[in-house]
Amino acid sequence: MSSPALAALAALPQAELKTIFETDADRLSKLVLSQGALRFDWSKTHLTDELIDGFLKLAAEQDFAGRREALFAGEAVNNTEGRAAEHTAQRGVGNADSVALAKALHNRTRALIDAIEAEALGPIRHILHIGIGGSALGPDLIVDALGGDGMRYDVAIVSNVDGTALEKAMDAFDPEATLIAIASKTFTTSETMLNAASAINWMVEAGVEDPYGKIIALTAAPEKAMEWGVDETRILPFPESVGGRYSLWSSIGFPAALALGWDAFESLLEGAAAMDRHFQLTDPRENIPLIAAFVDQYYARVLGCETRALFAYDERLALLPSYLQQLEMESNGKSVKLDGSPVDGPTAPITWGGVGTDAQHAVFQLLHQGTILTPVEFIASIEPGNALDPAHHRALLVNCFAQGAALMRGKDNADPARAYAGNRPSTTILMDDVNPHALGALIAFYEHRTFANAVLMGINPYDQFGVELGKEIAKSIEANGPTGFDPSTMALIEIALGE
Repeated sequence: MSSPALAALAALPQAELKTIFETDADRLSKLVLSQGALRFDWSKTHLTDELIDGFLKLAAEQDFAGRREALFAGEAVNNTEGRAAEHTAQRGVGNADSVALAKALHNRTRALIDAIEAEALGPIRHILHIGIGGSALGPDLIVDALGGDGMRYDVAIVSNVDGTALEKAMDAFDPEATLIAIASKTFTTSETMLNAASAINWMVEAGVEDPYGKIIALTAAPEKAMEWGVDETRILPFPESVGGRYSLWSSIGFPAALALGWDAFESLLEGAAAMDRHFQLTDPRENIPLIAAFVDQYYARVLGCETRALFAYDERLALLPSYLQQLEMESNGKSVKLDGSPVDGPTAPITWGGVGTDAQHAVFQLLHQGTILTPVEFIASIEPGNALDPAHHRALLVNCFAQGAALMRGKDNADPARAYAGNRPSTTILMDDVNPHALGALIAFYEHRTFANAVLMGINPYDQFGVELGKEIAKSIEANGPTGFDPSTMALIEIALGE
């Protein structure tokens, strides 16, 4: 390891979790931190005072304070593309000019929502949101988590270029009463534009008089949207400095703001802003995203854990693992540092997970008795998302807490097939409730945690060149036919496409 601080961390001895609890009476007071409606418990991880001291040295070695300051100042922290990363400005925290622009663009979004509610575009009952990646995952998570019975419109969010997904949404909607939101930062994303063209054709075939009059464009390239046929009054821009997977706070969040109401969207922004201020201003020893990154770095970089599992013990957060897969793996799945030199060791682990007790009966066998050490993260809410017998929610929470205890404690048995090794780490995030403010803070926590991990590794979390090569090859096949590829690819194309 080229980093002296990281090498020192790797040299520290590791005690068993049960022993750490027995020898550290103040463990809960040091490793349970709260921010607003969120409580973070890292006490069941192997983090110790010595490890925290070592990671603080690593943070200083990597100039964490300077890179954090540059992020909030709106400097070009995305060095490979020469861009700032100003998603926090969308929440009102950051460079003053960028915050003012974000406010103006939010006002534009709200004005259009007011017009839609007043039926300026005709009676609307359905919202068909078309995007992919960050242009779909964020709105999908928010609508699914907060919708419930309070949804004012039917919402379908389509990302897959597989026509089955779009067809299912169109079959459920009345084209005369449907608003189509096309979300694409560049307004050239091939999957999105193909889906958008098919949605327009659906409206035309249904006899909708002015289909383009029911199109809203959410983009950082408004001129491209106008060329495509969207009227300028129905284009909701966002800045180039807002990355796709960090964009739900911008006009990309339009379907959530329309379906849930502006007050809910504003509360989401305010919750995220509270976490922004915590991350920006709090001392490193009590800085929640940074401490979470210390835990991540210990298991991924020091112990070599290749995966991290996330389990939401709340049906409202069912889409959170998918959302975090993109946020974490597209951000930190890198092999070079800021200066272009190779990364010395592993970077982001594979993020995976599931929902509550369903996962217990599917994958927890491996977590408890498998040979692969996997750090686990549990998320639960004190308040339930339903009005059924409280026994349902009690059982859900009891199962959540029991799994963390069992992973740590283990159990001896003379029969090795029935023995549990224990000493397996977990983190628990406990929310007061899944509401807009708390959810905004939770997502912002994960964003800043991702950034903190990148700083500790010396990499750029804001580019994503790894997604481009496959798309380039797909475009080449479409434009030039199946020529010049390996025999396997050529055979697949011939068999499936007849070319």
